[in-house]
Amino acid sequence: MTTSGFRPLTFGVTRVRVRDGQPGTHYLQADQDLQPYPERMADRLRHWAEAAPERSFMARRIRQPDGTLGDWRHLSYAQAWTTARGIAQGLIDRGLSAERPVAILSENSLEHALLALGCLVAGVPYVPVSPPYSLVSVDYDKLKHVLRTVTPGLVFAQDARYAKAIAATVASDVEVVLHEGDVAGRTVTPFAALCATPATPAVDQAMAATGPDTIAKFLFTSGSTKMPKAAINTNRMWCANQQQMSQSMPVLAEQPLVLVDWLPWNHTFGGNHNFGMVVFHGGTLYIDDGKPTPALMHETLRNLREISPTVYFNVPTGFEAIANAMQTDDLLRKTLLSRVKMFFYAGAALAQPIWDSLYASEEREIGERIVMATGLGMTESGPFGIFVTSPHVRAGDLGVPTPGLELKLVDMDGKTEVRYRGPNITPGYWRNEADTSSAFDEEGFFKTGDAVKWIDETDVHRGLKFDGRIAEDFKLATGTFVSVGPLRGRIIAAGAPYVQDVVLTGINLKEVGAMVFPTPAVRRLAGLADDAPLADVLASPAVLAHFQTVLDELAASSTGSANRIARLCLLSEPPTIDKGEITDKGSINQRAVLTHRADTVAALHDDSLHTILKPRA
Repeated sequence: MTTSGFRPLTFGVTRVRVRDGQPGTHYLQADQDLQPYPERMADRLRHWAEAAPERSFMARRIRQPDGTLGDWRHLSYAQAWTTARGIAQGLIDRGLSAERPVAILSENSLEHALLALGCLVAGVPYVPVSPPYSLVSVDYDKLKHVLRTVTPGLVFAQDARYAKAIAATVASDVEVVLHEGDVAGRTVTPFAALCATPATPAVDQAMAATGPDTIAKFLFTSGSTKMPKAAINTNRMWCANQQQMSQSMPVLAEQPLVLVDWLPWNHTFGGNHNFGMVVFHGGTLYIDDGKPTPALMHETLRNLREISPTVYFNVPTGFEAIANAMQTDDLLRKTLLSRVKMFFYAGAALAQPIWDSLYASEEREIGERIVMATGLGMTESGPFGIFVTSPHVRAGDLGVPTPGLELKLVDMDGKTEVRYRGPNITPGYWRNEADTSSAFDEEGFFKTGDAVKWIDETDVHRGLKFDGRIAEDFKLATGTFVSVGPLRGRIIAAGAPYVQDVVLTGINLKEVGAMVFPTPAVRRLAGLADDAPLADVLASPAVLAHFQTVLDELAASSTGSANRIARLCLLSEPPTIDKGEITDKGSINQRAVLTHRADTVAALHDDSLHTILKPRA
């Protein structure tokens, strides 16, 4: 289905089947079957190495001695296949297995990609670990937890930046492989030596021995209230999900796929969704060493001025920066919009002003709009699960289930939880029977904890929209439920472009409060020097006046205590990954923030905080 006004885009699933179960329970499926898919992801790598050997599989800019990034270094499918086979032989020689997998501590890189592919060929699971666990953390608690959980037989890191973390966490009898540099006091295997292992028939035998139930990788969840859990990702789960994506998003196969992507491979969005998409479709991935932060966004913009993606994925903060830049950057508009067929965001709400700005630049440059798609997924679902059905997407829309995935909608205390069952769902958590057992209901559906509602109750084919996280919702002292997701989205939209995220307060209290994490753009309001402390920026009269206006407008549109922000404060200390307040892709963990900033919450509600904004009417 295509719609005028937008660059043509076909939506693969537009109709669903609904059946009723027990009272308060309904089941929802796509009105088409899941088509056959490969038994193993390595089959797709071998296919493209034979079908398009010289095609660029992946590219990354070469880092110069002074730290700057130069020209692109390309890796062809033939090179990737040959190198992966050598690595696979090295892993086989070392006797690695699911009990002793490969842990990858590093950021996205060509070496990371090759090691992952070698693991897939050998049938040895790999564990991509969040780089901040090594490079940002000071106590290494999460890194230690990851290594204790999976007991790796080999640990890879890109370079000596990881040496301190390795020395503090990796047992002396575990082999360490580095692409560059050393770790003081221990023997290190050069990555080049692992790649140079001569492949033997044992490689083909090992790959043939893998199948749908073979574990491809362990992906760790972000860890909201406990330490992260290792979600098992099998070949079936990954391959089925890629086929599901292909049927829901036919655009992926309509032309040679090109991605420009920064999303971290230790997270399911970057590492399963996008990395897997490239391998599955024989695409080309340009590794973006930028990131939607003030310090690194310039690199993303540089790459998008040079490389034209066919589809483009990012989080809302990234799209916000791109939208702002496209207003004045002619080359960025021309290159980015020249052949992109679809934008896709996930991770948080996309404010309407960002949407409007993107549309304005698109209409100015190409005379039509690019569809901004979205959906719902999670680490345990591969991640792709639900996808929109038309170009007319509004904030909070999710859409309908992908083929082969059955949704179970369960009424729970005034909310409706969505649960998943299908070939793309994890079999459970590694070495964690208790959490695995509690994650599934009596019919084998995975309990997501996500709440949904119909976009239009009179037309189920339009699908579902997000209604918050059930675990995030809370009651006021009056017994009134506060639905966190929708209210949080309203605040972000009303405060755009100056609100990064919001944490709602008021559990068992009389009023709802809001703690706001501002975006860097808030500095423009203050009229202070660029290097002024953020606390001074947030205390400036201009900034306070702006947020007072936002708060007053929100209060005027509220309908009761459950959706009225009665008090608001601005946070100068950003969320930290060490405390689990933020995930790698930038989404806020509400519960962790409330736990670690309990003093601020208390001061906000007992009026002892230095600056509190309250509605004037």
